Amino acid sequence: MKPYMFLPFALCVAACANSGANYEPVVDGPKNANYYSDLNACQSLAASQPTVDGSTAGAAAVGAVGGAATNAIWNDSSDNIGEAAAIGALAAITGDAVRKNNQREAVVKNCMRGRGHNVVG
Repeated sequence: MKPYMFLPFALCVAACANSGANYEPVVDGPKNANYYSDLNACQSLAASQPTVDGSTAGAAAVGAVGGAATNAIWNDSSDNIGEAAAIGALAAITGDAVRKNNQREAVVKNCMRGRGHNVVG
């Protein structure tokens, strides 16, 4: 596997690392005087959630095994099995990063609702 193949993955993870925590929800109606201080506090809470945890390692392992197995079955050989495992692991880690990003957005939305803002999206 060529080292440059990891560049898109690295850029994607770097771009997504805090995007969920920086989410600004859509509110119905006017923004009250506390809106921006509440938003800052809720975004900080979301940013405190871990980016990498045990589920990330598990996802990478499952993705690696899945990628290797799919390559072995599809190609009926073990050629490039390491490359297929790496691609599977990267795909799984990317999926895990997207899931965590969505969880961070949900933290911001729920926190803002809890502070009395009429969040609709």
